[in-house]
Amino acid sequence: MNTIATGVSATAQAGPAHTEESNALIKPGYDPRLTNEDLAPLKRQTWGQYNIFAFWMSDVHSVGGYITAGSLFALGLSSWQVLVALLVGICIVQFFCNLVAKPSQVTGTPYPVICRASFGVLGANIPAVIRGLIAVAWYGIQTYLASAAFMVLALHFFPHLAPYADVQQHGFVGLSTLGWVAFMVMWTLQAFVFWHGMESIRKFIDWAGPAVYVVMAVLCGWLVWKAGWDNINMNLGGVKFQGWDALPVMLSAIALVVSYFSGPMLNFGDFSRYGKHFDAVKKGNFWGLPVNFVFFSLLTVVTTAATLPVFGELITDPVHTVSKIDSTTAVVLGALTFMVATIGINIVANFVSPAFDFSNCNPQKISWRTGGMIAAVGSVFITPWNLYNNPEVIHYTLDILGAFIGPLFGILIADYYLVQKQQVHVDDLYTLSPQGRYWYQNGVNRRAVMALVPSALIPMLCVIVPDWRGAANYAWFIGTGLGFVFHALLSKQR
Repeated sequence: MNTIATGVSATAQAGPAHTEESNALIKPGYDPRLTNEDLAPLKRQTWGQYNIFAFWMSDVHSVGGYITAGSLFALGLSSWQVLVALLVGICIVQFFCNLVAKPSQVTGTPYPVICRASFGVLGANIPAVIRGLIAVAWYGIQTYLASAAFMVLALHFFPHLAPYADVQQHGFVGLSTLGWVAFMVMWTLQAFVFWHGMESIRKFIDWAGPAVYVVMAVLCGWLVWKAGWDNINMNLGGVKFQGWDALPVMLSAIALVVSYFSGPMLNFGDFSRYGKHFDAVKKGNFWGLPVNFVFFSLLTVVTTAATLPVFGELITDPVHTVSKIDSTTAVVLGALTFMVATIGINIVANFVSPAFDFSNCNPQKISWRTGGMIAAVGSVFITPWNLYNNPEVIHYTLDILGAFIGPLFGILIADYYLVQKQQVHVDDLYTLSPQGRYWYQNGVNRRAVMALVPSALIPMLCVIVPDWRGAANYAWFIGTGLGFVFHALLSKQR
């Protein structure tokens, strides 16, 4: 009889262990073409609410998160309007994260495996590869951003290296010699943490998030002390919209918040699977999202606003802010902090995901570690600095890939809550038998694929067609809604 996961953790289900040391619950009937120790259900789920909270701290506390939060305050809204938009947006993220967390927490399986229920045991490679490719691109970009902090340190202590930081004098494929050194140092540090497994990642993010908070608070306090509270204007760029005119801008801000978290939200099951119970995941999401994000945003905007009276210019990049401080201790501490912060978000958002996703394509030949290293190596070959420095290329490449995130999310949610009615036959996720529930037609659920195509095409048109670009900010919502509706309707035709 197949194991059915409804509201009971997979850890409570009986089954022989693969090895005594392994945490994988691999049963004799599991097909090796769908199974390895990384993709199998977990025997022990040990993460509590603090571990989930720390995961979100690592995801929020980054240079990208800092700039994103600061940019919302520069949209021409008043401070209270921005805070309302932030709170509404992050509560939407929390709601959807709770939805997507449950199937993986209940079954103890990662994102690409739970996708087998909706796309089929072989069709699940479609969402896995799409999510993996998006992660590879962002992994490279985040590593490049972190390397900027390393360069600040290097030039502070060794100013004679400045010519090697100039791509025109000493450069290769668009990056300076010093930039290459900085990029590869960050690349290696991240690979080192990742290679030691999920337990090492858990330990890293458990302290990385709070450490960033401490330094951020010190930096903010120092800037406020230097500027004087009366000289700080929280309305970055001034207030341009009043009354009902502000509503469309607030809605755009809400959509930006949700879009910023759309990637980690899609594969949040890769982490929620480790939760002791669903209640721990929900509590971790509450503290890590609305509470943590709003507080971090406030800290960010005060810090950013204080740069104007202190340095005579508004600086939205924290690495640039740190580099302007005339103190070796401050520069070292600040640069190291933002390096750690970016390593944190890169591992949780862009390393773990492709590790599981690529492993799902060929479990016996691609382990979790191998999958992650494929992503890491691929991130070098796409030359992310050229992507990041060319807005048109990054716009079309990442936005078009991102158009798939919403539909994949909508299909997964519709399948679990409406089609499967929160009942997943765990054993059938690991069999290629035509009698398995998730075999569908030759291992692919064509209805899910049919739902994906139009649901992704419309958000893509919002990116490409000039007349449609007004809806581009809402591409995730459009894709999610269409994916949800199309999959639910097509699945009724069985």
